[in-house]
Amino acid sequence: MSGRKVLKQFGFNTEEEPNSIYPFSPVYRVKKQDKEYIVKKTQKPIERAERVIHYTKMLKESGIAVVTPVHLQNENPQTIDEDVYIVYSFIDGKPYTGTEDEIYQAGKMLGEIHRVSPEENYYQLPGYEVFNFTKEEVEESVQKINTIANKVNVTIDHEKLKEKLLAIVAQQEELKEGDLSYIATPHDFKANNLIYNDTPYLIDPDNASWVPKIFDLALVLLLFHNEHSTAPNVIFTPRQWGTFLSGYGVSSSLTETDKVNWTKALEHVFLDEVMWLLAECEEDWFNPAQVTLFSSLLELLFDSSAYPLTISS
Repeated sequence: MSGRKVLKQFGFNTEEEPNSIYPFSPVYRVKKQDKEYIVKKTQKPIERAERVIHYTKMLKESGIAVVTPVHLQNENPQTIDEDVYIVYSFIDGKPYTGTEDEIYQAGKMLGEIHRVSPEENYYQLPGYEVFNFTKEEVEESVQKINTIANKVNVTIDHEKLKEKLLAIVAQQEELKEGDLSYIATPHDFKANNLIYNDTPYLIDPDNASWVPKIFDLALVLLLFHNEHSTAPNVIFTPRQWGTFLSGYGVSSSLTETDKVNWTKALEHVFLDEVMWLLAECEEDWFNPAQVTLFSSLLELLFDSSAYPLTISS
């Protein structure tokens, strides 16, 4: 897909093919009449994108700093050659660096997002349904992980990893049938999706979904620092996790059922999000910072006792 064509559809004309500022998906930063914008590929079909927009407008009206589509003379969002693109304002500010205050403010923001969620899936966001992992998927993924790790001279106890992941597969039905709290959430709440001006601004809400609340928190613990150049190259320390939860607890709380299922939820989200990352993103293993993060993730998988879900409310 030509970036020039995409920009032209929204009324931005450029003589040269634009470069994406994000390596994994088209994201273009453009300027027009002293204003800067982000033009990016978003979720499809366009009906899904429109449901996400309704949701994010609610967040904004609730006082949460989140991007929503800008008003243009051209339609926004648009379907262009079977993909859907959207235009947001460019948000200027500082990237996350891992300070205590940044972590606290991020936790506070996610707590506010969870607090304003409707009790039912009012915005018809995609529901979480990934409770169907198989033994064969685990075995194949662990084999890939071991092969890649050997290429970069990283030692992994792949038999121990396989045993642990198979045990997680065995408990997924119990989680599926459990009485977990579900919420509407951006479900990609990571450092690389936040810009700071004292408090955080959410710049990528496009993955908004209807998911178990503790799955959203588990994703934060596991991948908040993933692929972010100015973030620490490990997961939160136990102290930092406590700082995040202290911010979260200002406006959101959990049921006893959620708390009881925390460890299983954390393990399941590892299975869903991290196993794939380790097995399919081979290029990350050639980045020493990512390898260090991967090591901290594996340590957490085998012992998460230092990361309880203790929230004061």
